Amino acid sequence: MTAKSTAGPLSRPFRVDRLPRDRAGIVIKATPEEEAALAADFRIPAVRDLVGRLEWSGTSAHLVITGTVSAVVTQVCTISLEPFEAEVSEPVEIVFSDRDPEKEASDEEADIPDPIVNGTIDLGQVTAEFLALGLDPYPRKPGIAFEPVAEERESPLAILKTLKGDDA
Repeated sequence: MTAKSTAGPLSRPFRVDRLPRDRAGIVIKATPEEEAALAADFRIPAVRDLVGRLEWSGTSAHLVITGTVSAVVTQVCTISLEPFEAEVSEPVEIVFSDRDPEKEASDEEADIPDPIVNGTIDLGQVTAEFLALGLDPYPRKPGIAFEPVAEERESPLAILKTLKGDDA
């Protein structure tokens, strides 16, 4: 399967025409190896307990996936540079379609559905993408506050003025 070679560390491909209609949900759990690979991809120290609880509705030509992705991540505080753990819980809502996205989008503001490729969607990739969306880009360890350093400095223009005054 060629889709496996382009997939990320967490891949759970499903054929949309074989998704059970009587059970409209699935749980995607990452293995410790997949969590370690995702942490490396996201450049954070660790990911653990990654779970995607996903439900679907629609047809095999137009599928709506909703649910939640949750995990415990270790990030590095941007102020103290100390690692700390944080819980991530990110709501999921994504639309897949097998139609040409350019024909479906009526204006530039419209959300373009993700493609159903060869009748397959990857719910592992969905889980990883929504975990990435839930990560704080500027993580701050609880209890750490940013305190700017207040230095009295002479302005660059004042320095230039003194230099000019010395030459005159």
